[in-house]
Amino acid sequence: MNEAIAVLVVDDDTSIQSIVEETLSDGGFSPTVASTGEEAAILLNANSYRAIVIDVAFGRDRVRGWSVARRARAFNPALPVIYITGGNADEWAVEGVPNSILLTKPFVPTQLVTVVSQLLNAGPGPIAPETAR
Repeated sequence: MNEAIAVLVVDDDTSIQSIVEETLSDGGFSPTVASTGEEAAILLNANSYRAIVIDVAFGRDRVRGWSVARRARAFNPALPVIYITGGNADEWAVEGVPNSILLTKPFVPTQLVTVVSQLLNAGPGPIAPETAR
């Protein structure tokens, strides 16, 4: 029996957390949810995740998912990053890490499983330019 792939989900919206967590679980992944950038950093330091799904803007202080993703890449330079956003897509080209994917809310839950799988299967290096940076 294969062990599920661990994915860190970083979002402060509990409804989005639930949707993403359920979608990833149904897709065969093992999600862990963090509500803050600080919590995400602690989890990244203590665990081995194969991918991170992160909201671009979250938290009372509006922590930017862009900076949390860069910190995550410090732990693992090849870590697949999937950004989710409702309104910051135009910043992705400048702020996003290379070899990442951006999903704009609202998205179809199966899209999330597809892009996580796509980045994991692509490994380090470029993927389709129309969906990746």
